Parts: sequence; structure tokens; C-alpha cells
Amino acid sequence: MIDVSSKDEIHREAVARGCIKLRKETVSRIKSGVIEKGDVFTASALAAIQAAKQTFLLLPFCHVIRIDLVRPSIWIEDDEKVCVEVSVKARERTGVEMEALTAVSLALLNIWDMVKAYEKDENGQYPHTAIENIHIVRKTKVTLS
Repeated sequence: MIDVSSKDEIHREAVARGCIKLRKETVSRIKSGVIEKGDVFTASALAAIQAAKQTFLLLPFCHVIRIDLVRPSIWIEDDEKVCVEVSVKARERTGVEMEALTAVSLALLNIWDMVKAYEKDENGQYPHTAIENIHIVRKTKVTLS
């Protein structure tokens, strides 16, 4: 880890986004609420929150930070993707980009886990399923008064 002890605490926010491409039939099942494992949106939002809070356990050079907010948003796009955006806020000496990226990644993995039975082909493979374009949408830093 790097030494951040000389840095001032400031308000930090990072917003990350990514999508998972699924079969249209799977997306239709999600919309209809007929996924055997349960409510995909609720479970994935909880996975995002949990992931952001535990990022320091997963990435060896991340600092333990006091997160003020984790706000996941999940939606269906073009009837073939489920997209996740997560905003993470903290008053800290170091940024929250890794927490936002980890939250999006785990939410998307949770979606895959919940729908994998519907995504497999006759050989048990996932030719249509892909996690795509996980990235930081924006990050901000504001000095505390």
C-alpha cells in the first residue's frame, strides 16, 4: 500500500458501469420475474453493496476506507443486456474507484450466476453471455470545508 497519511481527507465519489449480454429469452425471464434463484435486481444490488464494502479484502493494495454511500442502479438495455452502474462516496484520503469497479463487477457476476441455467447451450457452454465494458464513468474530488 502507498502512504496516504499526509493527504487531506476530501469528499470523493466514483461512478462505474458495465453490462452483461444475455439471450433475449433470459432477459425476458428477468423482466417477468421467473428466475429460479430469485429477484435478479435485488440480489445483484445487494452483491454490489457488499462488494464495495469488502474491496480492501479482495485487492491487496487497497486501503480500508469508510464508505458513506454505495448506490447501485440496474436496468435492462435493448432487451439483450442488463447494465449496472454503482456510485460510491466517501470522505477519505484515497479514491473510491476500485470500490465502484468491484461493486459493478460483482453485481454482474451475480447476475451471471443467477441466470446461468438459462444461458447454457446444449454443450453446457455460454456462447451468448459476456460481461462487457466495465469502466469508470466519472470520479470527483471536493475539498471539505
